[in-house]
Amino acid sequence: MIRLEAFVATVASSPIAPWSKLAPWELTSRSTTLVDDLLAHLPGSDFTVSANVAIHRTATIEPGATLKGPLIVGAGSFVATGAYIRGGTWIDERCTIGPGVEVKSSFLFAGTTLAHFNFVGDSIVGAGVNLEAGSIVCNARNERADGVIHVRLGADLHRITPGKFGALIGDGCRIGANAVVAPGALLAPGSLVARTALCDQETS
Repeated sequence: MIRLEAFVATVASSPIAPWSKLAPWELTSRSTTLVDDLLAHLPGSDFTVSANVAIHRTATIEPGATLKGPLIVGAGSFVATGAYIRGGTWIDERCTIGPGVEVKSSFLFAGTTLAHFNFVGDSIVGAGVNLEAGSIVCNARNERADGVIHVRLGADLHRITPGKFGALIGDGCRIGANAVVAPGALLAPGSLVARTALCDQETS
């Protein structure tokens, strides 16, 4: 069993706490429904809400960013021109989503930075994580006709049921420029993926 709090220390005190016992891929596969539920309980005085997109009043959204609901952008976060954030995404406080970044069906915890030209799909990203320019968290195995994704737990590979899942990235991880994290990765807090590296835990 994967304990989400072993990867993200603040999950139990976060708005995601009611679902923290779900497996990471179950959480991301339900992201649209879960973010819709969070939207329904936001303090109206703190957020501006339009078309199922909630922006904290202290967040900064530059002109030219594309935001699709359901989506929550937390306090003090920054979304740059050219960013594309798709529905079913929750962004905690003090996060940075740089130019050319795409985020889909993901949960980003406080202080995380996606620098620029990143893709993060169907993932849970802990607090204080940094993705350098061009690094990618893949969410599909398009090299396989059946698209099956496995997660490595110890010495064993476990097939997961959703069609897409990216990664569970623990607090304080660093993903170097142009690195690729293959689907199904579980990165312990403080992990480092070197620049231009491939992190594919199915083959490790």
